[in-house]
Amino acid sequence: MTQPAFAKEHVERYRASNGADGHVWTGFDGTGHFPCLLLTTTGRKSGTARTTPLIYGRDGDDFLVIASQGGRPSHPGWYFNVLADASVDVQVVADVFAATARTADPAERARLWPVMTDIYPPYDAYQEKAAGSREIPLVILSRA
Repeated sequence: MTQPAFAKEHVERYRASNGADGHVWTGFDGTGHFPCLLLTTTGRKSGTARTTPLIYGRDGDDFLVIASQGGRPSHPGWYFNVLADASVDVQVVADVFAATARTADPAERARLWPVMTDIYPPYDAYQEKAAGSREIPLVILSRA
């Protein structure tokens, strides 16, 4: 799937400014202030590096992201890439590091989901929308 133009532009601005432009995203309606990181995965079919801007939360030293795709019935491509290869690169502002990605187990997801909905409340609506087809994964990124 081709990355939407707004996401590609977000990645370019974030990288060019070391996160000064793009670490805080104002949301689609311009009213929120959501922290974003860049997640780079290896394409499971292409082998090409793919970078996605994602809202994140924290759990101690770990970073948390949600594979919501706006509540669509299937997981986003980056999540399938993580399932195929858990070695990823992460950029948070100017800090770029290797990490290992894993899907939260049910107990972790139950504990950490509210952390993410406190940051970005639409995740609950996305889960309701997707409920008939999937449980939206919460992914934990740990420095390698």
